[in-house]
Amino acid sequence: MPDDLATLSDRLLAAARRAGAESADAVAVREASLSIDVRGGALEQAERAEGVEIGLRVLIGRRQACVSASDLSDRTLSEMAERAVAMAREAPEDPGAGLADPGQLARDTSASGLELADPAPEPGPGHLESLARAAEAAALGTAGVSQVQASAASWGRRDIHLAGTNGFSAGFARTASAISCVAISGEGTGMERDYAAESRAFAADLPPPEEVGRLAGERAAAMRGARRARTGAYPVLYDERIAAGLIGHLLSAINGTAIARGASWARDLMGAEVLPRGLTLSEDPHRPRISGSRPFDAEGLATAPRDLVADGVLQDWILDLATGRKLSRESTANAVRAPSAPPSPATTNVTLSPGRATRAELIAEMGTGLLVTSFIGATINPNTGDYSRGVSGFWIERGEIVHPVTEVTVAGNLRDLLRRITPANDARDHLSRRVPSLLVEGLTLAGE
Repeated sequence: MPDDLATLSDRLLAAARRAGAESADAVAVREASLSIDVRGGALEQAERAEGVEIGLRVLIGRRQACVSASDLSDRTLSEMAERAVAMAREAPEDPGAGLADPGQLARDTSASGLELADPAPEPGPGHLESLARAAEAAALGTAGVSQVQASAASWGRRDIHLAGTNGFSAGFARTASAISCVAISGEGTGMERDYAAESRAFAADLPPPEEVGRLAGERAAAMRGARRARTGAYPVLYDERIAAGLIGHLLSAINGTAIARGASWARDLMGAEVLPRGLTLSEDPHRPRISGSRPFDAEGLATAPRDLVADGVLQDWILDLATGRKLSRESTANAVRAPSAPPSPATTNVTLSPGRATRAELIAEMGTGLLVTSFIGATINPNTGDYSRGVSGFWIERGEIVHPVTEVTVAGNLRDLLRRITPANDARDHLSRRVPSLLVEGLTLAGE
């Protein structure tokens, strides 16, 4: 299978050379997926998809163009290459465009030690249906649950091969298995919903479907009778399952694309404190069986662990070759790519150093405030860091949960609030973004 993709990539590069490309890279992707949805104890939807997509990027000097297709015939490959070369000749010059130099390329491209692809055979539809049914039944069996909106189980495999005229040629595969359930409590205008979802690279690592369904049911039941929270300045605790979203705003702000455009509130913070002293935000693309892991990036550069933030201080941007060139820095091997587009920077697996307290201890410590368990929309100014999000969760009084809340807006400035976070110790190890619950002092709530 990978050899087929390697041959396909080579055919694309040969077509690009014949069409007049000075340099080029090609990506070939084979995907297969199966998903099963059940509702009311009956099969609602079964979907199977598979196919191959190819992408070609050609360069004429500092001008580049990308094309993609799913037809693998020689004629299509030739037409793709000719079209891409014609487009590149008319494209504006991009000072960052260009392949990696041969000396920059990864030498060890094996993904075997990362265990990204489950060797178990593809599951049958009947097996996935049984998982989805079990999750739904567990949710319906939870006190307070009135119905289940959706219960699903899925499997997918993705094989990818990257090759370039600079001599790079390598690929790897990854798999994912998942179970999810969305439960509803209450009736009519008083209905509240919540969910649970689990995904793993290896199907054997998934928790039982009954556990997923039960958790979805308990979360939905706990939201019964939700009302508005108070307006004012209060501490806010971001629950572990959504806390990674808060750190994600920092990752977006230090992304090379935003920095190169000057469109980031963190553009002048290199070497400055962006998190509290003592906290480290690290990236490790080599964690086994984790969805963000990879041996090399989308430009053929070797990936490696590093600290994005050390002792609270920003250490580096998130860069691919193009943004690195524009900022006069080396790539950090963070390139990702879809077949139809050029590379762009993105993180792999990130971990925020944990605190010493449990989530329960942080709740007791905060006294009166808000525990946020889900987001509802967002308004974020990428230039200033002004932050406003609709949320729901639970109101805290005297260190204890007293009632669920909804339709609340949390507001602040990311540049300030990220320097006031206190992490718990409840991050889950199987997640690509390993971030614990986060307590933030003094955010503005708009509720009643």
